[in-house]
Amino acid sequence: MNKMISVTIVERLAELPWYTEGPAMDAQGNLFFTTLTGGIIFKMDTEGKLSHWAYAKCPNGQYIHPNGDHLICDSGQAGIARFGPDGERKGYAIKDTCDGQTLRAPNDLTADADGGMYFTDSVRESGMVCYFGTDGSQRIVGKGFDFPNGIALSADGKRLFVAESYRNRILTCALRGPGLPDGKWEEWARLPEHPSGDIVQNLPDGVRMGKDGLLYVAHYGMQAVQMLDEDGMLVDTVRTGYPLTSNLCLLEGEMIVTGGYGEPGPGGVSSIKL
Repeated sequence: MNKMISVTIVERLAELPWYTEGPAMDAQGNLFFTTLTGGIIFKMDTEGKLSHWAYAKCPNGQYIHPNGDHLICDSGQAGIARFGPDGERKGYAIKDTCDGQTLRAPNDLTADADGGMYFTDSVRESGMVCYFGTDGSQRIVGKGFDFPNGIALSADGKRLFVAESYRNRILTCALRGPGLPDGKWEEWARLPEHPSGDIVQNLPDGVRMGKDGLLYVAHYGMQAVQMLDEDGMLVDTVRTGYPLTSNLCLLEGEMIVTGGYGEPGPGGVSSIKL
């Protein structure tokens, strides 16, 4: 059943000239997010102070490692940049190719329990889902997708979920080991469609797996985050207030949402109480 949530508490944390992406929070409670064409990775400290933390050509999805390093997809450099906790660039975790295949636009990423990274390479019709391990291994987990975007692992790490933007759906595959699909990719959920019929008004973007077992999907053109249960059924919709909703991160009783009013901007970051 689709039950609409009436959101009463939406707090705008920042308004910026650029469309925003890649929200993540470190162990100290500092919030980080990216600005794509702005080229800036922002830091918002626990007092709400905003600062330029680091720079990249087109910073997109972000993951903060337990050691404090940041891995940030740079869609403009065909790689995933690594930054230290102080924002100092350490080079690239992966760049240009993965397992012999050319990378074009790394978009979003997620880590398994061993620190191996799954990420999407977002292009129309021939996009890929890729993996690289801490041991230097590289694998193509899937290819031939129509703009694979957000990516998440199940709580047990045995199943991978990917938003296929231009088909307005969530795909899944089982894993038999790090970066090793166990069988074929399957459609797990078909998302609501915009009444206009315009495909660009759909486009699932970032995804996160919640501790409540729900998959949270930033639905780019639908101004919402969709919440899907373990069977891929839509159970709730949260209105974000952004015409274009790009991504999210989940905190205790709170969701941080990025996006904006157009691309390349303006944009912002909001907190939504759950």
